[in-house]
Amino acid sequence: LSLSLSLSLSLHLSLSLSLSLSCCGRAFSLLTLSSCPLLSAPPLLPLTRYNQYIRPVENVTDPVVVQFEVSMSQLVKVDELNQIMETNLWLRHIWNDYKLRWNPKDFGGVEFIRVPSNRIWKPDIVLYNNAVGDFQVDDKTKALLRYNGDVTWIPPAIFKSSCKIDVTYFPFDYQNCTMKFGSWTYDKAKIDLVLIGSTINLKDFWESGEWTIIDAPGYKHDIKYNCCEEIYTDITYSLYIRRLPLFYTINMIIPCLLISFLTVLVFYLPSDCGEKITLCISVLLSLTVFLLVITETIPSTSLVIPLIGEYLLFTMIFVTLSIVITVFVLNVHYRTPKTHTMPCWVQTVFLGLLPRVMFMTRPERDPEKVSLEGGILSLLPLSPEVREAIDSVKYIAENMRLQNEAKEVQDDWKYVAMVIDRIFLWVFVLVCILGTAGLFLQPLLLWDDI
Repeated sequence: LSLSLSLSLSLHLSLSLSLSLSCCGRAFSLLTLSSCPLLSAPPLLPLTRYNQYIRPVENVTDPVVVQFEVSMSQLVKVDELNQIMETNLWLRHIWNDYKLRWNPKDFGGVEFIRVPSNRIWKPDIVLYNNAVGDFQVDDKTKALLRYNGDVTWIPPAIFKSSCKIDVTYFPFDYQNCTMKFGSWTYDKAKIDLVLIGSTINLKDFWESGEWTIIDAPGYKHDIKYNCCEEIYTDITYSLYIRRLPLFYTINMIIPCLLISFLTVLVFYLPSDCGEKITLCISVLLSLTVFLLVITETIPSTSLVIPLIGEYLLFTMIFVTLSIVITVFVLNVHYRTPKTHTMPCWVQTVFLGLLPRVMFMTRPERDPEKVSLEGGILSLLPLSPEVREAIDSVKYIAENMRLQNEAKEVQDDWKYVAMVIDRIFLWVFVLVCILGTAGLFLQPLLLWDDI
């Protein structure tokens, strides 16, 4: 009987102890300790009596000091059309809540616990220049509490911030996008922000394929707005990013350069081939297609013209002038003595001076044959049949001489057209090289200095 009573008492004590420990363990997991029969410990965090709408300060005149830091994990996208920068950020908030303190010795050495962030007071820090979506981050992430009352809350969020995109040197441009964080309702007397570090934390940053981050400094500002008399504190980060131009260089700039250099070949193409105008129109249509493609990738703004747009405009003017000049050259090429008379200054300049300057040599003409008219045959008595035959030969010879003279004049006009083609060939080569270098040299130098 005594043995059975002992076993019963031991079983009862073991069951009571296990229930008490399970009660305490459940209390720790739920962040509050209800009355445990064995420990009789006070509640760890009496959240039932905690008011999450009151600032955690012992003196109502004291501000809550909130340490703030932004960690960037990814630069998702820079939308030039809508001028929006999309980023994946982790916002680190650290402050002290005197109502969330405990003594680790009273609770088995527990120094840290994690609580739902919607159960405690949090600073309402938002992104001021948010462009799309909610201004405040989601409060579903838990906060880390330390026994001395320090609260660390790091909610992740994807922000879409407004950013003024300057596309003057596109695609060799760099941008300065700012992100302004601050409390929406509390002034500096209620919440004082303290910047952690001097730049955005990029330790966990995932590199972008289009942009590289040059620098990301942060600054604290105390601003008085027109709406209110209080002074509000904000922390502004300036994100300096530079575009990686490899994609645009291979797919846009190099094809544009090759197409523009095709314009030069128009003046090397012989006028007799009949394809000069066709080549000019084909180049112009190709540049028009490129212009339509680039228009879809750059923001619709009338403030500045992007560099690639200036180059395409320059090349289109270039090709248009080549079409006008080619039409004029073809008009000169097909002139005849019946339609035009070559002025003396044209013969002097285009047949004498400019060919020597352009190092052009013209094949020499056949020497004129001496006429034998009035020679021995005129002294001999000729029969009427022979005289008629001689007159026919003279008529044919005169017609051939006139045709040769007309052909010589046509050859002169063709040579003038060739000289004009050669002049504009070198002019367009120089203009194309200098224009390309002048447009792209400055942004490339600025791009290397950044």
